[in-house]
Amino acid sequence: MNDTARPLQVALIGYGFVGKAFHAPLINAVPGLELSVVASRDASKVHADLPHAQVIADPLEAIRRPEVDLVVIASPNDTHAPLALAALEAGKHVVVDKPFTLDLAQARTLIAAAEKHDRLLSVFQNRRWDSDYLGVKQVIEQGLIGKVTHFESHIDRYRPEVRVRWREQNLPGSGLWFDLGPHMVDQALQLFGLPQSVQANIATLRHNAQVNDWAHVVLNYPTHRVILHGSMLVAGGVARFTVHGEKGSVVKARADGQESQLLAGVTPGSAEWGKDDDAMSLFIGTEPVRTLPTPDGDQRQYYVQVRDALRGAGANPVTAAQALAVMAVLEAATLAAETGVTQTLPLTEAEIAAW
Repeated sequence: MNDTARPLQVALIGYGFVGKAFHAPLINAVPGLELSVVASRDASKVHADLPHAQVIADPLEAIRRPEVDLVVIASPNDTHAPLALAALEAGKHVVVDKPFTLDLAQARTLIAAAEKHDRLLSVFQNRRWDSDYLGVKQVIEQGLIGKVTHFESHIDRYRPEVRVRWREQNLPGSGLWFDLGPHMVDQALQLFGLPQSVQANIATLRHNAQVNDWAHVVLNYPTHRVILHGSMLVAGGVARFTVHGEKGSVVKARADGQESQLLAGVTPGSAEWGKDDDAMSLFIGTEPVRTLPTPDGDQRQYYVQVRDALRGAGANPVTAAQALAVMAVLEAATLAAETGVTQTLPLTEAEIAAW
């Protein structure tokens, strides 16, 4: 698709928390994309934010609108696969919110459909453009701490009360590991590639919780370890990233602030967008600790790159092979936690080669 004269028409399927807070404002902030159709049963909610959007209650009807170029799936996790498949079969390009699907079988079905219909299929891994991740990635790539031996990623929240929402109910694809795990896994795979094996402990710790709200996962590599940890019962005191290498260590205390900015109504691309005043702490041997500025985050870049890919001017920012690898780690960790047995990734040789 090389026509740059007209904006690409986007249909957003779902206008709950993720659709409203993340996808809609980020899409609207990217020139060349026009959010023209929204699938929602609450037209007044959508029109309060997007007065010019066409609101359609039936997601399949929204998907099949002839003017739509790109369908963004931001509905509950158990609907990702069937809605994405319907969009691909309707000849649309597709972005799926994380997690990609509920399991590897569904993911493989979508990948085959995208190949059959020659459509772009991508997963919304917006946190590749978080300030905290970009900062530690920069330190690692510049070799400031030498070869990494220990990489620790935490996404912790303090939400002691179980809320009434599908993500915290006993439904397919719910729970903390499938909610926050995809972000942590994707970032780790971007830095280090596929692990040799996976160990995991996943638990339900809050009173009255129906699904897992605590996860501790270890990715085993030949000469280093990656720890991915998430919890709903952390009031503070834990760094977002802690990375140790042969020359030194880097610690990034606070998390990227773009989610908070979006929830506060900050417009993506405005003066303060993505700014992070929480400097990284760099420890080199026995030298005094130094501080390094944290680069700006900008989650708009995901949709900028999707737009460019659809216009033939760039690559898919999150490929189907990358999304499949994340699903493999999610699935391996779930099985490792259930069995207490270290797992290898359930990928074929061809899938590993595609990575």
